[in-house]
Amino acid sequence: MLAVVGEADLAELLPLMRGYCEFYEVAPSDSDLLAMSRALIADPERDGLQLIARDAAGAAIGFTTIFWSWSTLSGSRIGVMNDLFVAPAARGSGTAEALIRLALEHCRNHGASSLGWQTAQDNHRARALYERIGARREEWLDYSLAT
Repeated sequence: MLAVVGEADLAELLPLMRGYCEFYEVAPSDSDLLAMSRALIADPERDGLQLIARDAAGAAIGFTTIFWSWSTLSGSRIGVMNDLFVAPAARGSGTAEALIRLALEHCRNHGASSLGWQTAQDNHRARALYERIGARREEWLDYSLAT
């Protein structure tokens, strides 16, 4: 079962977001993670949305976050899949593919011309999934500055 995250999902979403953060060895506070989720719930048309995946018993097993942006290079709105995480016990179940398909559907419905994302160079399992579903690897370098 896949759905757009609502307030009632946050208690089960938080451990998944924490697992995602631990994978990338970062530790934002729970209150910061929940504030982000609540901002998306409050204005999904402007900011973006989160999707949650549940198993047959209803337990939360994965999520993705899509932010809306614009691309000057295409002159169009785009979706940015900032997060994609499936609990270790549910990996290989098709959950990640299902979340990506639903993210694409939301992008189309929102008028976005594409869905893009990043992953760590050493995240070989994710990279294999992305290549298997036909995603094209880009050749950009990421930079950032702390504020």
